[in-house]
Amino acid sequence: MRRFHLHRLQDVSGVSGVGIVAEGCVFTDGTVALRWTSATPSTTLHATMENLEKVHCHHGQTQVIWKDT
Repeated sequence: MRRFHLHRLQDVSGVSGVGIVAEGCVFTDGTVALRWTSATPSTTLHATMENLEKVHCHHGQTQVIWKDT
């Protein structure tokens, strides 16, 4: 399992803010769990990290920062 957080540089949606907005992990089978750290937290699952990045990284406005190497 590998842990990460999402660091948002610009909040294009106006919902989640900037800075660290979520934390997550990638399981050994490639499934990704993501937990939003906003005032209304939620948890989502993604089939792959690539899918998560397509939905949440907003063309480079949000970065994946790996906690584990």
